[in-house]
Amino acid sequence: IYKRIFLHACVSPFTILKYVICIASLGYGANVMAFEPTSTSPSKLPPWSQVEETDPDPDPGETTQAVFTLNYPRIQIPFEITLWVLLVSFAKIGFHVYHKITVWVPESCLLISIGLIVGGIMHSLHEKPPAVLTSNVFFLYMLPPIVLDSGYFMPTRPFFENFGTVLWFAVVGTLWNSIGIGISLFAICQIEAFGVQAITLQENFLFASIISAVEPVAVLTVFEDISIHEQLYIVVFGECLFNDAVTVVLYNLFNNVAAMEVVEAGEVFLDIGRFFVVGLGGMIFGALFGFVAAFTTRFTGKVREIEPLIIFLYSYLAYLIAELFAISSIMAIVICALTMKYYVEENVSQHSCTTIRHVIKMIGSVSETLIFFFLGVVTITTEHEWNWGYILFTLLFALLWRGLGILVLTQIINPFRTIPFNFKDQFGLAYGGLRGAVSFALAFTLPDSIGHKKLFVTGTIAVIIFTVFIQGITIRPLLKLMNVRKTNRNQETINDEIHKRLMEHTVAGIEDLCGQWSHYYWKDKFMKFNNRILRKILVHDNRPESSIVALYKKLELQNAMEILDQMSGDISAAPSLISLQYVSFLHFHFSSCPPLFRNL
Repeated sequence: IYKRIFLHACVSPFTILKYVICIASLGYGANVMAFEPTSTSPSKLPPWSQVEETDPDPDPGETTQAVFTLNYPRIQIPFEITLWVLLVSFAKIGFHVYHKITVWVPESCLLISIGLIVGGIMHSLHEKPPAVLTSNVFFLYMLPPIVLDSGYFMPTRPFFENFGTVLWFAVVGTLWNSIGIGISLFAICQIEAFGVQAITLQENFLFASIISAVEPVAVLTVFEDISIHEQLYIVVFGECLFNDAVTVVLYNLFNNVAAMEVVEAGEVFLDIGRFFVVGLGGMIFGALFGFVAAFTTRFTGKVREIEPLIIFLYSYLAYLIAELFAISSIMAIVICALTMKYYVEENVSQHSCTTIRHVIKMIGSVSETLIFFFLGVVTITTEHEWNWGYILFTLLFALLWRGLGILVLTQIINPFRTIPFNFKDQFGLAYGGLRGAVSFALAFTLPDSIGHKKLFVTGTIAVIIFTVFIQGITIRPLLKLMNVRKTNRNQETINDEIHKRLMEHTVAGIEDLCGQWSHYYWKDKFMKFNNRILRKILVHDNRPESSIVALYKKLELQNAMEILDQMSGDISAAPSLISLQYVSFLHFHFSSCPPLFRNL
């Protein structure tokens, strides 16, 4: 037995993990021969014995009606899905009961670990892995909630202030990583000692695009806990979000190229043009569906119960229509979410707004949790193709090109930024490039026509496990050790907001006089267009109200929602809000101010 384990372990490190988990799950002394697959179906029960099936005195004229029957095939799919969701929900509850664990170990690491244990048990019992992560299931059902969650809760103001930097890292950075990793791996394939000469350049580019997708959840949780400054936080958030869209577009592009026997130069330029058309088309589709959703909610004042449903339907419809026309569905649902959040929340009731926020968070969290859980399961239950040289160089190139890309691209973008990124910020950007759900799902949805699909899946899992476990666990102490810039995220006040808007109007006016256009100038132009035209069409109650009163209501409502979210006891324990008499006082005196201050 031990000799067999040693021989298998020399082939792949996943085999070591498989045997350890299986032996631990069955207990020491379990029959190791049970690990070997059999020709019989693992899901079938052994047949009843002949003694149990034979009736000694059958009566042909007698008929019986069973009181209880088992019709498991009828409910198998929804039943198993419910059990999987319930299992990962119990896992998340356990993580947060012992919350000290998640302070140092990312939740994604814990979910993968539980998936490894469950996968070991299934492999020991000869159970097949759940065949749920197909291409359609992932792209049509599991990915949209994750992207909708990220887009809807994107901090709007800092995102648009850093929009150019976000696109720079998301688009150019992803192209940098995909091309650099692909060419480097193709060079490794030319070395005969590694035995991977059959992998073509197109297939290496396809694999490189898969492992270029970065995962923001674990890193952003750490950034929030240690209060990393806003510019670094939003750039990492936005880059990871739009990086997914760029990665999926590159994946489809290289997948088509890999299927070609001869790649012509005209096809390459056509694919490059298609890359930008797909991205811009997704943004336009998303904005249109966001506007339509906002216009629809103008007329839901007497049917409040369907307001959340309308939001979810329009978001999902934007994603599906984008898929129908083969444009970027991720970009479509992100822009749709940003647009809806800006206008829809002014039309719907507060109950609907709260429902929308919580349901989006719930379905997004469940989808991402299931993907990480299945990653652990299939790591044990899936047959792997292991090549030490190719996979180790894949990991090396993924880290190397990510770091070089951040250094080079930051030096180019820093002269155009008001607050440039220093070396510590660049380290946070580079080290925060974890791989996760999108990379895993894209690898498993590779077509079977790719000859080295198993090797690509194994390499993707190796990169994900290394980045999630090693980088995800060590990023918190490293950022604290390097003393990266932090921000004081106190509660927003009216005074702070007034000064921000005053400075924005002042800078926009100065830029207009000097003939220089920055994001302040364009934001001022958009706000004028928005107040004169868009709000009159999309917002139901567009009354000419003093801006400071509307701001006060917004901040107080936000404060109340934060208090209710953080409360664990009676609502009477919540602190009282400021009296509305003070608002009336401000409104009375503020209305006599010059127009510049009234429009703040």
